[in-house]
Amino acid sequence: MYDIHALRQNEFPHSREIAYLNHAGIAPLPQRSKRAIQAAVEALSGDPSDYFGKTAFPALAALQTGLARLVNAAPSEIVHITSTSAALNAVAQAIVWQPGDRVLFCDVEFPSNAYPWLSLARDGVESCVVPADNGGLTLRAVEQHADARTRVVAASAVQFFTGHRTDLAAIGHFCRERGILFVVDAIQSIGHMPFDVQAMNIDVLATGGQKSLLGLPGVGFMVVRDAAAEAMRPRLIHSNATVNWLHWLAYDLTPLPGAERFMSGTPNVAGMIGLGPSLALLEELGVAHIDAHTMTLSRYAIEQLTALGLEVITPGDALGPIVTFRSPVDAAATEQVVQQLAAERVIVVKHLDAAGVAYIRLSFHGYNVPEEVDRFIAVYKVAARL
Repeated sequence: MYDIHALRQNEFPHSREIAYLNHAGIAPLPQRSKRAIQAAVEALSGDPSDYFGKTAFPALAALQTGLARLVNAAPSEIVHITSTSAALNAVAQAIVWQPGDRVLFCDVEFPSNAYPWLSLARDGVESCVVPADNGGLTLRAVEQHADARTRVVAASAVQFFTGHRTDLAAIGHFCRERGILFVVDAIQSIGHMPFDVQAMNIDVLATGGQKSLLGLPGVGFMVVRDAAAEAMRPRLIHSNATVNWLHWLAYDLTPLPGAERFMSGTPNVAGMIGLGPSLALLEELGVAHIDAHTMTLSRYAIEQLTALGLEVITPGDALGPIVTFRSPVDAAATEQVVQQLAAERVIVVKHLDAAGVAYIRLSFHGYNVPEEVDRFIAVYKVAARL
């Protein structure tokens, strides 16, 4: 296990004052990443052409290799993206659909992994939205609802609302056996739990960088398996996504091979440069160690919340770095509680279910400690008058 005291002191100094428990919303930058971004901005304010050629392009290539190593993909299957939404919309529009085709996902997906599929109704594609099972999508639910028309199964590795941790290997095996594309939203999990896209039979993995990857908003990456990419025809075509793309006036729409056909124009260079040190930090700590630590924190939080008589909806048998409980008061009063917590420098978030019922979510990363859960409990009891 890594040295949490040194991690908090050196990379996350805000933790001396703030109990930050909203990493599923947006994570603070590690200090090393902040310094790298600042250096990139400084270089871009001088001779950006020189910086691109000598520093930025080699750094982005190294980052691509590092991200491939993180998820056990080939570097050619990695492409930089701006957000999970952008990636999944691009994929949804690139699949060659037939009227009557179906996409299956559960009813607690974040809109990033729902709207791109729902929008396909205009093309005659049906969204099969199944009730969450134990807080998310399970193999049992997929087996019950998938049929011969199912082309895609989409799932979050960790659900943003319930915290349910999906059995990706089981669902991926089911999909691969039946020729169904398995698409995974990994934004809540990619820096928290080990990933092996080959062993899990994941065809497409998409994630923004601002949560579990400890990066800036507006940066992220996507994995597209070579065989899956070759069968896709992107409708969103950017200047650097075609063959011979440096010949600007040739106007050749032939897509690049593999994932590179999803290149999306000029990247946020400073943001991507900052993602490199964040990835290095995750590798130094060990994603498996982060996973074990955050699950321990989640279990502890569930114990403390349950002891207060609160209804925790996060499944203990499918646990990740997120814990959510039902607020005993309405949405407006819950928002006041969350604001009182923030005034005491304890940062959590309110969420509403489909019926408008209010919940409070805690979400951890590798530098959080049990004392921050205790601090939340103490302030919450006062704010909620328990």
